Amino acid sequence: MIKKTLTIAGSDVSGGAGLEADLKTFQEYGTFGLAAITSFVTMDPETWNHTITPTDSFLLEKQLATIFAIDEIAAAKTGMLGTTENAEVAAFYLKKFNQQNVVIDPVLACKGPTELLQPELAQVMIEKLLPQALITTPNLVEAGILSELGELTTLEQMKEAARKIYLLGPKNVLIKGGHRLNTPEATDLFHDGTDFVVLTGEKIATSYNHGAGCTMAAAICAGVAKGKTPLEATSLAKDFVAAAILDGQKINRFVGHVWHGAYNQAQNRMENSENAK
Repeated sequence: MIKKTLTIAGSDVSGGAGLEADLKTFQEYGTFGLAAITSFVTMDPETWNHTITPTDSFLLEKQLATIFAIDEIAAAKTGMLGTTENAEVAAFYLKKFNQQNVVIDPVLACKGPTELLQPELAQVMIEKLLPQALITTPNLVEAGILSELGELTTLEQMKEAARKIYLLGPKNVLIKGGHRLNTPEATDLFHDGTDFVVLTGEKIATSYNHGAGCTMAAAICAGVAKGKTPLEATSLAKDFVAAAILDGQKINRFVGHVWHGAYNQAQNRMENSENAK
């Protein structure tokens, strides 16, 4: 039976991040994706500045009631939740149905030409979502907020932040170094409460990387749904995202998105099918 995976996240109407990225990634991993929409992120066509329009929490609850009436969901992730009310609803349903393999991507900002911080969500995440997490995947900014350490600029600071975040309840912590970490390689840090694993890869010089963080969390979610350990799922997800960034696609004069089909060369599928006939 095909494993079912759920994302509770915002919709990026430009298609690169949010639940669009999650569903594309779930499909690439061979899982059956489900989605509950928490918000809509739209962009000004002239400046590409972002506007977040949250979904009413009542509507989110109706979506989750529908989804959790479906047979077993192998893994679930959260992304942008939009409001504290939506975060509360998501936490309630994950707990009510004893959802296993929960990946919490603690999105506290909508990234773009302007970065819209949503720090008011941090407390709900700390109290109600992180304790349910198999793994949480903050970037450097989010890790600094959750750990209360502020700006993180070194690997040692990342380790200290990971220790503090682990004490908030998740079974594993992945801090994504991303472009903000001044290292020659793309460096992420995995912590299981005992050991630290530094994951490195090529730092790809490109601005066509919109959606990389969401894609990473979704790939981990799909990986654990298919039976991989959190570390195995994270290692594979890093390779998956690296391929997606390397083959990033220009969308318009402002932005380029990761290509979620790069790892599996999805662009060749139907062509290969036709050639095989």
